[in-house]
Amino acid sequence: MRWIKIVFYLLLTFLVIWFILNFQLVIYGFNQLRKQVDIIYSSRPITEVLEDSATPDSVIAKLKLVEKIILFAKDSLKLDDGGNYQKYYDQGGKPILWVLTACEPYSFTSYKWNFPILGKVSYKGFFKYDTGLKEKEELSKLGYDTEYSEVSAWSTLGWFNDPVLSGMLRRSEGMLAELLIHELTHSTVYLKSSVDFNENLASAIGEAGAERYLRFHYGDSSSQMISYLNRKHDYSIFSNHLLNGTKLLEKEYIKSKSDHDSVRFRKKSELISEIIAGLDTIEFKQAGQYRNIFKEKMPNNAYFMNFIRYDAQKEEMKHELNTRFGGDIRAYLDFVKDEFSSKPVKKTQ
Repeated sequence: MRWIKIVFYLLLTFLVIWFILNFQLVIYGFNQLRKQVDIIYSSRPITEVLEDSATPDSVIAKLKLVEKIILFAKDSLKLDDGGNYQKYYDQGGKPILWVLTACEPYSFTSYKWNFPILGKVSYKGFFKYDTGLKEKEELSKLGYDTEYSEVSAWSTLGWFNDPVLSGMLRRSEGMLAELLIHELTHSTVYLKSSVDFNENLASAIGEAGAERYLRFHYGDSSSQMISYLNRKHDYSIFSNHLLNGTKLLEKEYIKSKSDHDSVRFRKKSELISEIIAGLDTIEFKQAGQYRNIFKEKMPNNAYFMNFIRYDAQKEEMKHELNTRFGGDIRAYLDFVKDEFSSKPVKKTQ
C-alpha cells in the first residue's frame, strides 16, 4: 500500500504546484463558471415563457421563430442541438458578455490564451466589463493592438445547455437563423486549438443554413430572403474590402520591418486611413449600412483580425460544401470531424 500513498502525494503535490502557477486562470475560470451557472439557473423554459400572459407579443413571436429555426436545424440540417436553446434568459436590456482580442502591432499574429481542454484560444470572454477592460489595458501597455466589445451570443460547447438570450431577439429572422445555426455548428464540430477554422466553419454553415431555412419556409423571391441576401451582399463586400486591406498591411509591415517604430506606426496609420476611405467608393444595397462606422475610432490589427477569424476561409468552405457534398451540411461536418480531429488544420493566426 506504500506505493499508493506515494502516488497520492505526488499527485497532490502536482495539483498544488499547478494551482499556484495557474492561480489567475483558476480565479478567472471560477468567476466565469459562477456567472454562467447563474444565467443557466435564471433562465426559464421557452414553453413557460410562451404561456405567460405577461410576456410581450414581440417576444412570443420571436421565440416561436427560435423554435422553428432549431427544429429546421435539427431535422433538415442534421445539426446537434445538444439540448441548447430550450430556455430563455432576459438580459433586462443590458449587455452581459464582452470579448477581448489582441494582436501584434506589425503582423497579423493573435495573442493567445491557453485554456484546459480548449487549447490555445485567440479571444477571452468576460462577464464583468471592468475585469476585461483591465486586461485590455495591460495588453495595450505591452504593445499589442486590442479590441474589446460586447457579443450577443456564445457557445459553451456542450458543457451547459445554452439559453436564448433576449438580445438575440432584436435580429431579423434571417440573421437570427444564421446566429443560431452558427452556434449549433460549434455544438456539432469544434476542433481544439483551431479558433480561426472553427469560426470560419460556423460562419459558412450559419450563412448556408440560414439561406436554406428561408428558402424552405418562404421561397427565393420572398421579402425575408431578399432582405437577408441584400444584407449579406453588403457584408460580403465590406468584409472582403477589409480582408484585402489586411494583405496590403501585411506587405507594408514586411517592407517597413527595419524602420523605427515611430515611422512604422505613421505608415500603418496612413495605410489604414486609405483602406477605410476606400469604403466611400463602394455602393452598398442598403445605403448607409457602413457609413461613419469608423467615425469615432479607426480600426487596428485586432479589429482586422476579426475578419480573418470569421470570414477569410468562409467562401472556400461554402464552395467545398456545395461542390463536393452537394450542399449536405451534415455530411460535410462529418467529413471535417473525421478529416481533422486527428491532425492539425490550417494554422490559425
